[in-house]
Amino acid sequence: MTATVELTRVSKRYAGIEATRDMSFALNAGETVALVGHNGAGKTTLIKLMLGLIRPTGGAVRVLGEDPATGDFAVRQRLGYLPESVSFHMTLTGRETLAFYARLKRVTHAAMDALFERVGLAPEAADRPVRTYSKGMRQRLGLAQALLGEPRILLLDEPTSGLDPALRRNFYDLITELSGRGTTVLLSSHALTELEGRADRVIIVNRGVKIADGTLDELRRIARLPTRISIRPANDASPGLADGRWNRTAQGRFEAEVAPEEKIALLHEVTANPAMLTDLSIAEPTLDDLYAHFLNGQAAQ
Repeated sequence: MTATVELTRVSKRYAGIEATRDMSFALNAGETVALVGHNGAGKTTLIKLMLGLIRPTGGAVRVLGEDPATGDFAVRQRLGYLPESVSFHMTLTGRETLAFYARLKRVTHAAMDALFERVGLAPEAADRPVRTYSKGMRQRLGLAQALLGEPRILLLDEPTSGLDPALRRNFYDLITELSGRGTTVLLSSHALTELEGRADRVIIVNRGVKIADGTLDELRRIARLPTRISIRPANDASPGLADGRWNRTAQGRFEAEVAPEEKIALLHEVTANPAMLTDLSIAEPTLDDLYAHFLNGQAAQ
């Protein structure tokens, strides 16, 4: 895979406070990466370093092969950024706002109508003052400015804030389309549940340090958290469920938590006679579970 962003042992200090230290990772073309961590974990500092808005105290940041703080403007031109809190001039229309950012970025805004449609803003909204926009509409306008110039790298901070469920689905459909075209997408978000199945990789940071980095499956293998298997027997007296592994719930189901290496054997056992079951569900450790596990692991060190 081709790395578009590379951080090598990066540290950043503010007046004696170490916002991030010894941070190393790469983001690849066509990859969607979730950057997760508590407020103050160092996520915004990392994004500012990639944008070239600040310089590292130690280590090196490379974006498309160059230092984003001192390199060619053409590199920064290929970056798209959506901050957590979007702020626009309230008297300008959506169209005027987008034209302003297009001039700053030195890119054409000939396809502006198509861009409004792409982010779910109606054509009539484009010619209304931003002060009449809802929070979700301002968020979509912010996403439109981030997409100006077909960026190769998108850095999105809490991008679905203010979006209703339908618009969230549209947003992630757009992200899938962009990554399919080779765009690198970094999603910094607290909405861990909605990131599952949508991020190719997860980077967990805490107190300025990277504590985990990998796909969900890789993080599950490392964490070795149990899988929860839940079944509803065809009758109350189903044999084989009375051992200490199974707990009966108030809803008449039986649940068991098993280690990863025991999961297949147990599933084979309970499905040996399908007529004995009316329902079966499997719950793998969620991103929330993994996040808590790695944070607790760091705290215990």
